[in-house]
Amino acid sequence: MTRTSLLALTCLAASALIAPQALASDAVVLRETLLVDGAHITLGDLFTVDGEAADIVVARAPEPGGRTSLTVEYVRRIAAENGLDWANAASVRRITVARDSQVIDAATLTDLLEGELFAEEGRVHEVRLSNTALALHAPVDATGGLQVESLNFDPRSGMLVADITPYDGAQSVRITGRAYVTVDVPVLARAIPAGAEISDADIEWVSLRSDRLRPDSLLDPDSIIGLETRRALRPGEPLRGYDLQRPLMIERGELVTLVFEAPGIQLSVRARAMENAADGEVARFVNLQSSRTVEALVDGPGRARVGASPAASF
Repeated sequence: MTRTSLLALTCLAASALIAPQALASDAVVLRETLLVDGAHITLGDLFTVDGEAADIVVARAPEPGGRTSLTVEYVRRIAAENGLDWANAASVRRITVARDSQVIDAATLTDLLEGELFAEEGRVHEVRLSNTALALHAPVDATGGLQVESLNFDPRSGMLVADITPYDGAQSVRITGRAYVTVDVPVLARAIPAGAEISDADIEWVSLRSDRLRPDSLLDPDSIIGLETRRALRPGEPLRGYDLQRPLMIERGELVTLVFEAPGIQLSVRARAMENAADGEVARFVNLQSSRTVEALVDGPGRARVGASPAASF
């Protein structure tokens, strides 16, 4: 055998040993959950593979919270170019990849806008977004950047338009809604039965929209504490003047003393009350001696003062 023939046989043997290793591909399986948290989709995100191949970039990831689709042919080609054999045993037609995110929900956006309005208007507002299911998304590793780029607010209509960026480098998102001025209102902390006197312990404060308050709502606790309820009242609701009264000093049907006083003269008779009355209120009474009905000012338990003319009053 010539030296040239020997060399040829040696090269052939070597190629026979090397070729299977060079041409062999690792069989891989598509992951069940295709969820990425970075800006790129890699082979490691798609397949159960480790090593250098796992870091090979296949495509750009969608925006945080979004989805993108890749064709089977494209993914199979990229995998083959990097020594991976995907048989697609499940006959997948398209590969959909989702990107994980930090969710910025409507409640967070509402708080952000309420804070911005307070800084600009100096008053507390309740913000209602036009889309109450609205949610923005930021990258999983984002540490800040949520801010109001611009805010236009019409105090007369309550309409607002805001441009908000969910994270640094993101495009701003336009949000619309309404803002309502709120008022701190004293309300009952518990249910109160009719005829009960309200104490300081019965009062708590809640913030309510001003457009939902009745004109006769009581906003000063001093106009509530010490008064009696005319009817049973529920907790958490604004009180009105009609709901309360000063504690009754005289009840209907009660026998009282009617008194007339003038310089050098004092007259008194027994009478029966025709209606309930609190201290300082004018009520009707029947003089038991004359059977006449008179009006008198209640000035204590079982006692009332009549007008200036004893003849006319008694």
